[in-house]
Amino acid sequence: MEPTDSRPASLQERYAPTHQCFGCGPANPKGLHIRSFPDGETVVAEWQPEPHHEAFAGVLNGGIVGTLFDCHSNWTAAWHLMTRDGLDHPPSTVTADFHVKLLRPTSSREPVRLVARVAESKGNRVVVDAELLGGGQLCATCRGTFVAVKPGHPAYHRW
Repeated sequence: MEPTDSRPASLQERYAPTHQCFGCGPANPKGLHIRSFPDGETVVAEWQPEPHHEAFAGVLNGGIVGTLFDCHSNWTAAWHLMTRDGLDHPPSTVTADFHVKLLRPTSSREPVRLVARVAESKGNRVVVDAELLGGGQLCATCRGTFVAVKPGHPAYHRW
């Protein structure tokens, strides 16, 4: 599924156009619609909060910050495994763990930028470090472990 405007397709739109995930599923009408793009050694995303994503006036909810990190980092891991292993489609990956550090309030009145990079990779496990920037400031960080699943797992071939 290509976006209806002239924007390039994100990883999610290209490889999982019917995915229903709240954070990154292009087909979820009430989701966040995170759009992740490879950029050299990183994967980046720009996302615009709306008032209903706030914890209080002008500040992004911490749970939404966690969702942004979880989905964007998961796609970073899937993209890494796909390119590392020469696959034509990213493997289905799931979150084993992720740890968020909220460093300062994140404004909900301007776009946020997510930048993720692979810190470690061994077999089907990938550790990803990510940052969330708002207003040019580092607002939160995350480290997560993501695992490519095998047949029989409920998430296998979800995209």
